[in-house]
Formats: sequence, structure tokens, C-alpha cells
Amino acid sequence: MKIDSTDRRILEHLQRNAEIQVADLALAVGTSTSSCWRRIQRLREAGVITRQVALVDPRKVNVAVTVFVAVKTSRHTPEWFERFRATAEAIPEVVEFYRMSGDIDYLLRVVVPDIAAYDSVYKRLTRGTELADVSSSFAMEELKFTTALPLDYA
Repeated sequence: MKIDSTDRRILEHLQRNAEIQVADLALAVGTSTSSCWRRIQRLREAGVITRQVALVDPRKVNVAVTVFVAVKTSRHTPEWFERFRATAEAIPEVVEFYRMSGDIDYLLRVVVPDIAAYDSVYKRLTRGTELADVSSSFAMEELKFTTALPLDYA
């Protein structure tokens, strides 16, 4: 799908506030309300807009501690991977999960209220899964957090 400058402006606004009224969005990007609505629908149908969510303040729901977990394994079979993926996906505190290149095999972002809660997550993650090394780093301060993607490459 070709994304033009109007689509990019629509996406920039929606990434900041998905609740914006279509009429207000159309005014902000310089198009008619019906054209703006059609563009949004086209972006959804093309899979550019995948979903709309509410962002929740982690402090207000008592998960303000962020832990980055680096995992190394000596097993790389499809069976091992599926078991590890299922384990990680079943833990709600794991909010991001990546397969990596370089020195570590997997990187997880975990949110918890405190170290004791992380210890429980660690035990669930390692129970029944062969891991060569697990290294945890606790974020001391969040310096930048955004869900908005850069659109200059679109």
C-alpha cells in the first residue's frame, strides 16, 4: 500500500490520540471528513492500523518496575523454541518478547511491582525450560517511552 503525506499526518495524529474525532482529524490534516474517514478505513483494511488500545499508567496499576531480561540458550530446536515461547506468552508480566542477534538469544521486557514479584516471574520463566543464562537488568529511570512509530520511512 502506498502511504502519502496525508496518510502519514493522519497516522501521526492517531498515534498521539486514537480517540480524536474524525472531523477534528480531517481539519488537522487538511482534508474533508469523508475523505479522512475513507483513508482511515483503507489504512485499517491494509493492516497499517492494526488496533486501537488504551495506554495505562504503570504506576497506577502497580507495575512501575521494568526489568529487561536477556536469555541465552544452547538449544535451538523448533520444539524448544515453541515451549519457551508458550512459557513467555503465558506470563502476563512479560509485555515484550524478542528473538535477537548477537550475544543474547532472546530479550524480554517485564513489568512488576517489585523484586519479589520479578523473582516469581523468573521462576515461572525458567521452570521446565533449559536456559544457558538469564541476566536481568532493572530500569532505574524511564527517559523516553513512546508507542508512536517514526513515519518518515513509510
